[in-house]
Amino acid sequence: MARKMLIDGELSKPNEEEAHYDFDLFVIGAGSGGVRASRFSANMGAKVAICELPFHPISSEVIGGVGGTCVIRGCVPKKILVYGAAFGGEIEDAKNYGWEVNDKVDFNWKKLLQKKTDEIVRLNGIYKRLLSNAGVKLFEGEGKLVGPNEVEVTQLDGTKLSYSAKHILIATGSRAHRTGIPGEELGITSDEALSLEELPKRAVVLGGGYIAVEFASIWRGMGASVDLFFRKELPLRGFDDEMRAVVARNLEGRGIDLHPRTNLTELIKTDEGIKVVTDHGEELIADVVLFATGRLPNSNRLNLEAVGVELDSFGAVKVDEYSRTNIPSIWAVGDVTNRANLTPVALMEGTCFAKTVFGGEPSKPDYRDIPCAVFSIPPLSVVGLSEEQAIEQANGDVLVFTSTFNPMKNTVSGRQEKSVMKLVVDAETDKVLGASMCGPDSPEILQGIAVALKCGATKAQFDSTVGIHPSAAEEFVTMRSVTRRVAAGGKPKTNL
Repeated sequence: MARKMLIDGELSKPNEEEAHYDFDLFVIGAGSGGVRASRFSANMGAKVAICELPFHPISSEVIGGVGGTCVIRGCVPKKILVYGAAFGGEIEDAKNYGWEVNDKVDFNWKKLLQKKTDEIVRLNGIYKRLLSNAGVKLFEGEGKLVGPNEVEVTQLDGTKLSYSAKHILIATGSRAHRTGIPGEELGITSDEALSLEELPKRAVVLGGGYIAVEFASIWRGMGASVDLFFRKELPLRGFDDEMRAVVARNLEGRGIDLHPRTNLTELIKTDEGIKVVTDHGEELIADVVLFATGRLPNSNRLNLEAVGVELDSFGAVKVDEYSRTNIPSIWAVGDVTNRANLTPVALMEGTCFAKTVFGGEPSKPDYRDIPCAVFSIPPLSVVGLSEEQAIEQANGDVLVFTSTFNPMKNTVSGRQEKSVMKLVVDAETDKVLGASMCGPDSPEILQGIAVALKCGATKAQFDSTVGIHPSAAEEFVTMRSVTRRVAAGGKPKTNL
């Protein structure tokens, strides 16, 4: 059966004299985006191959694994550790619920580490089977481009194999970035943090993004002392300022020492541990120093420049709205393009690619109202515009609705930690522009709210929805009173 493919913005017509290729599609990188694109393309009738580096929990330029960052050294193992860390607070809270808990509760880090490793090995096998069941040919080795329609794969024994493909998809993801300070080799990245042989008693985290906040929460929840250093006044730059303040307050409430507007200048190895020196002249000793200072696209070993593929100043592959590069036969999805670097976004981009190229259905990824979560303890989750973004983008006034309350569970446990919810609404149209929550189960709650925003829900429709009682989620449909009204072109003003 002839397939329709997108060529120069138009669907191609079958051509009997078309050049012969080994594959219709060759994908470099078997992470979330690459696996999704290859499977869906194969299901649409394409002959597909994919290559990926050999498996290991800690990545390098020559080590990776089918499943990619999210499955092997990202979202999944991180969430497992978050679950493990959260039990520390849960055990403490259980005492006021009648559970007689010994004052000394032991935590076995090595046991959790092994369980985490077992799970990512299992998932690595599942992803391989998904590819096999879809009829995708998997090559284990390092892939690079040698032409607009040719890929070279260096196998584990050093053997080089060349394959031609009508379309090539780059889906190599990103890698953790280290700062260039003296002694940086003494620090680790999130890769190593997920596989430490020993649980640190004293941890220093550099960075204000979600990875920094999450690991600070994990180690603190497991009993370590944690110092979090970041350059801004609050962590989580880019998120709603009011919610950033809530997260910071919760981190401090859980016992994490925050060091805003502070950077590290040097790491020194000593007999007592790693001496950490800051730009304020402070010094402290740590067992581990985590650099959570961003990620860079994995593009430097793909030979892209030689083929003529354009990159931006950060090394990200430049693509159009269909994920196509400036070379018509070469495409790219996921973190290597540095658009919206989230696993579900890579899945969306991979799906749209397959529909566009092999499904006869030109599809552009839709980046509006993408929900996301920071798995701090407790977590933050958001969808749509922050208050700052809404004020900047709206043509008229913006209405802000907030609810701050003590979760029912805390009223018995005695934990002093508030949940905060927020809706941002266009005053003229009544359309809900953004929603956010910091508190237990916020990612589970905001996923449903994201559907409402995607459908263009109004505040009146939220108000007319019957709540589930008793639940925290019902607060989103019972916020009747406006917390503040911000005039067009005004400045955000929080009540925290």
